[in-house]
Amino acid sequence: MDVPRILVAGVRGGSGKTLISLGIAAAWRKQGRRVAPYKKGPDYIDAAWLSLAADRPCRNLDLFLMTPDAALRSFASSSAESDVAVIEGNRGLYDGMDAQGAYSTAELAKLLQTPIVLAVDCTKATRTVAAVVLGCQQLDPQAPLAGVILNQAASPRHEAVLREAVEDICGIPVLGVIPRIREHLFPERHLGLVPPQEHGRLAGAIEQAAGVAEEHIDLEAVWDLAQQAPALEPAEDPDVKAGPKPEVARIGVFRDAAFQFYYRENLEALAFQGARLIEISPIADGELPTVDALYI
Repeated sequence: MDVPRILVAGVRGGSGKTLISLGIAAAWRKQGRRVAPYKKGPDYIDAAWLSLAADRPCRNLDLFLMTPDAALRSFASSSAESDVAVIEGNRGLYDGMDAQGAYSTAELAKLLQTPIVLAVDCTKATRTVAAVVLGCQQLDPQAPLAGVILNQAASPRHEAVLREAVEDICGIPVLGVIPRIREHLFPERHLGLVPPQEHGRLAGAIEQAAGVAEEHIDLEAVWDLAQQAPALEPAEDPDVKAGPKPEVARIGVFRDAAFQFYYRENLEALAFQGARLIEISPIADGELPTVDALYI
């Protein structure tokens, strides 16, 4: 399968990759492009925001909970009907379970052979940003680092110095420079972003993110970069080839503003094995329907 794709990574958590991922996905959707969104997991909150931005369910690609083959198959099957895939990494590009970066965003990018766009917070720095990008390039030359988006530029002069330093020293294109934005479009707390279910201005926040991308990111250059991703050939899943099972059980799924953290693949796996899924809201529903089991 041959789906254009990019992966937005960061130097650390809080570097702006979620704003950039949401903005790119929402801007491309506004252009009429079918965007398949993904989050390098485990993560539920960013995935919920990406679903809104792309107007399409976001899936987690988690190399700790999924085998490489399963991650490849999940990506291939869910992106087949899309024009482009936008994958958001987590934490820093090379951050994983250990000092070797096991299960990191870089490892996912290598598995999916996806061009990496690195988001870098440039607060109170200029040429040092180029040193950071150069370090990311040289730590693992096999990681397909292909472009940089600079975040939190203080002024046009700051932007000019940053662009020149990164492009001259690193030989990599700067695909966008986002100025310092005073308004927090996506407020954070201890677990990361505030979930969409608790945000008061969903449509406005997504529209503003799209506006940031349209104004400050070279979307066509990012699109051209996505086209460079090679075709993938995931191994076939024998269970899928055998087909779904007949209905054998009714499983209630608690789902509302209070119960929202689910992997889409888990629910699909239950349905594939013969479960009829019945969504239940403990907030709104007065009693349980007739079910054989509850999934919470």
